[in-house]
Amino acid sequence: MLPSVSVLERAMGYPAGETPGYITALIGEAYEELMPLEEIRAEYLIFDDIEIDTDASTIRIQDVIFNPGRNVSGQIREAEMIALFVCTAGATISDRSRYCPPDGDLLRAYIYDVTGTMVVEKAADKMLQELRQTMEAVGCGITNRFSPGYCGWALTGQLMLFSFFMDNYCGVMLTESALMKPVKSVSGLTGIGKNVSYHPWECQLCNDKNCIYRGRKPEGPKF
Repeated sequence: MLPSVSVLERAMGYPAGETPGYITALIGEAYEELMPLEEIRAEYLIFDDIEIDTDASTIRIQDVIFNPGRNVSGQIREAEMIALFVCTAGATISDRSRYCPPDGDLLRAYIYDVTGTMVVEKAADKMLQELRQTMEAVGCGITNRFSPGYCGWALTGQLMLFSFFMDNYCGVMLTESALMKPVKSVSGLTGIGKNVSYHPWECQLCNDKNCIYRGRKPEGPKF
């Protein structure tokens, strides 16, 4: 499930055909190391005991109240069910993305970092595509996926989200500071219902100016 070399090059900021040869070679070496790994996992849970209050900008799932803000609650306001999900690229690529080698090869570490991010995002997109296909069979659609830390949803929302998952669910642990371990992991929610819609890559909904996807046309799931 590794992204293509061209996708990684664009994520690193290189226009098509303008990536230096040594960068392409380093990406190739990273591919050889990461290709045998089988640590990518993605799972979700679906809940129908929900209530969405757009006035209060809250979402209730069973007896837990989420406060994701106006953007997220508004985007899923027509949902009849909600899927909570966790995806991870695994521990190996996460560790390598954070490791500073003795020779100071920060460029190689950066390539691992970008690769890990792209791998887990691709896993989440594939999970969403499979969920969409499953829901289509019963006459429902899905919304975008939303994660704590984005679109105005505080990162501490992870604490409530992970209260629905058993310890080490999908191979992911949550730290006391609401960070996931392995670090190359994604969690969040998506709305499900007969009247919901998917609007890919609406960057105007999010104030994260440093997102690597901001302003770029993705290769995401073709809904």
